[in-house]
Amino acid sequence: MSAARSGHAVPPRDAGIDAFLDGHLEELITFRRELHAHPELSHEEHETTARVCERLRVAGLAPRILDGGTGLLCDLPGPGSAPGSPRVALRADLDALAMADETTVPYRSQVPGVAHACGHDVHTTVVLGAGLALTRLLAGSDAPAGSVRLLFEPAEESAPGGALDVIGAGGLTEVDWLFGLHCDPKLDAGQIGVRVGPITSAADLVEIRLHGPGGHTARPQLTVDLVALAGRIASDLPDVLRGSDAGLNLVFGALHAGDAANVIPATAVLRGTLRTPDREAWDTAPELLAAALRGFVDAAGATAEIEHDRGVPPVVNDERATTLLADAARATLGTEAVVATEQSAGGDDFAWYAERVPSTYARLGVHDPASSGPRRDLHASTFDVDERAIAIGVRVLVAATLAALRTSDSRFRGA
Repeated sequence: MSAARSGHAVPPRDAGIDAFLDGHLEELITFRRELHAHPELSHEEHETTARVCERLRVAGLAPRILDGGTGLLCDLPGPGSAPGSPRVALRADLDALAMADETTVPYRSQVPGVAHACGHDVHTTVVLGAGLALTRLLAGSDAPAGSVRLLFEPAEESAPGGALDVIGAGGLTEVDWLFGLHCDPKLDAGQIGVRVGPITSAADLVEIRLHGPGGHTARPQLTVDLVALAGRIASDLPDVLRGSDAGLNLVFGALHAGDAANVIPATAVLRGTLRTPDREAWDTAPELLAAALRGFVDAAGATAEIEHDRGVPPVVNDERATTLLADAARATLGTEAVVATEQSAGGDDFAWYAERVPSTYARLGVHDPASSGPRRDLHASTFDVDERAIAIGVRVLVAATLAALRTSDSRFRGA
């Protein structure tokens, strides 16, 4: 679609993937809508896991559910791994968000307070479709040597993320390449966003508990005014922390201090997120945050505790893997369909994979280019996608997988 809009001819389609999509695209769209209507929270994706597992078994595959009961791994049959041939893994995430679905589509969430507003239903459908297509293509006489593994990850929305469960279950064993796609409503359907190096940021959860003796609001000078202190911390601590490291971004989303108008409370609580685009800054963040907070607390005569829940480091895309996927996408969709994308301030546990094997995480455009409406952000209550992106995602992952399996060029050999 992107190539057609720009006036550039779309490359000839691969007959094998065309035949697969002709026969299965409607099924994939229906599958995605079923997931969208029945979202499940992190570590609760039992029905989602069962749906994916059942479809893979219908295709003659043997998926393995993770020990926690949600998430699964599935190795595709193929010509086997000749010496030096790679194993490619494709990753999807299964869980939804704890929020209301305010769309009006027939397939809107039927689960109160839970919604697929981050596109994980699309990710799951795309990897499922790519796996089913590759099962057929790898059975051909001209199939490349190598193997393919599908990773359907639970609990991406929780910290430190279900990627660690997948890794612990052997999901990355002998994997040479890993590819993943994430919905991006800033890009039109038909576009793929790529970036070498960091593409997401580190993200932690922080809770600060302040303690003081409490007292009467008529005599604040005789106690520690935690309401005023909490306000100063919420307003000024982020700037002080940035003075220690410009890459650290602390934002508070909740503050609670007291209940009565005439009582200075003995406790106050602030909760927020600490994000950084830099891996080294993430490593030093807990120490720097504690030191910056002490300056406020000690001066006020209060005490404090920090609960710093470490989340995920930035996703850092491997240059070779990114080049391989980008070239495959251009060959499949057209040169103009592949665009550069910026580093996001959001976090993603794909980072744990990327620290272990050559990986790339690309953006899948999901905005309807014909729409005059706003581009809804991820996590918006009315988030939805142009479902033509499903076929685009399947094509790109299949093309990248086959390219990785076929390559013998040392530039693209996984370490």
